[in-house]
Amino acid sequence: MTPATPPSSPRAPWKRLSRGDVLFALAVLGAYLVATALAIQWRHFFPDRMMIIAERALSGHLDSNALKGTIDTVEIGGRYYLALGPLQLLAYIPFAAVPDLQVVGGYVTGLLFGLPAAWLALPLARAYGARGAAAYWIAAFTAFGSLLFWVSVFGNVYLLAHAESFLALTLFLIEWAGKRRQALLGVCLGASFLARPTTILAAIPFGLYLIWTRRGELRAMARSAASFGLPIAGAIAFYGWFNWVRFGSPFETGYGISLLTIQSLQERRAQGLFSIVQIPDNVKLALLQLPDRIGQFPFFSASPYGMSMALVSPALVTSLWAGFRDVTVRLLWIATVLVAVPVFLYYGGGLVQYGFRYSLDFTPFLVALMALGSHRWIGWPEKLLVLASIGSVLVGICWYGAI
Repeated sequence: MTPATPPSSPRAPWKRLSRGDVLFALAVLGAYLVATALAIQWRHFFPDRMMIIAERALSGHLDSNALKGTIDTVEIGGRYYLALGPLQLLAYIPFAAVPDLQVVGGYVTGLLFGLPAAWLALPLARAYGARGAAAYWIAAFTAFGSLLFWVSVFGNVYLLAHAESFLALTLFLIEWAGKRRQALLGVCLGASFLARPTTILAAIPFGLYLIWTRRGELRAMARSAASFGLPIAGAIAFYGWFNWVRFGSPFETGYGISLLTIQSLQERRAQGLFSIVQIPDNVKLALLQLPDRIGQFPFFSASPYGMSMALVSPALVTSLWAGFRDVTVRLLWIATVLVAVPVFLYYGGGLVQYGFRYSLDFTPFLVALMALGSHRWIGWPEKLLVLASIGSVLVGICWYGAI
């Protein structure tokens, strides 16, 4: 049986560039640019609240009266703040500095993070053992059949956080399969945390494994822990400072006290920002939610509140082909479960969305598992699942552009 642990040779195949690799990169570039152009045509340019905050940040302020009355804003002492993460704001600042670029900033930032994440899907697949055509199929799924494609093209600041985190986690996983430089691993997880804080839980299994492998040498163990942990601690400290400046406490992210304009969300949050009472609805949304029935052709339409991952990206099921016995496989499954826990405890399911967008917090780990299990592929069933995923996400892009 082919081992599940990815090869660590410095001459690993994913480090070589072939004609197929170039064609894949061009296909990703073309598809993402066309989809973004269509998104602009469908949804046009629109006032962007994060761009307003980015422009204010350039003058030393993080509040704006223009936010008053809008969702996810927090009023502190008569000032209005947006309860979103720091990495989204940092991505907007270069565009805020150039007035002529502000109108396109939202769309461009999505591409700046989504495109590299999609390009890196091929080296990610190869780093975890996918070979030949299987690597291209897994990369095609990641680039076009996962929700990475959808979140990257609509110029939406909420979706931007997922593209940012996806890229950071992809870089983390590639580095883990290669040289495992602890400082770089920590930087990647720290960056992912600044976009999507829930993803920091992946540091637990990978960090403990790094320490465990050096348990016989106290100095080496301490050095590994420091190299891995300091960038993460720095990211947490920065987020804490960001919260303190806005809300007066490093532990207040704003999501628990922000303005909600939908009664059902207010009622759910009243039960707890993170609570076990949220699990049944989130499980239904992520795994069981079907499309809405409509009275005309095609008689079904995507539910605006989300749909089952099995319908939206069915190829994710091939992550199960990796099994559970290999050490790398176990680390990836543990990371997946840990990151998924706060997602399923959270009061909000993602509001208007295609699929279950919070699943992107752990999708990179599932992609690595798909690659690890690719040596068990039969062939046509997996390819059909990938094609179904791509078709689904393309439908989702058209649907979201039309609503």
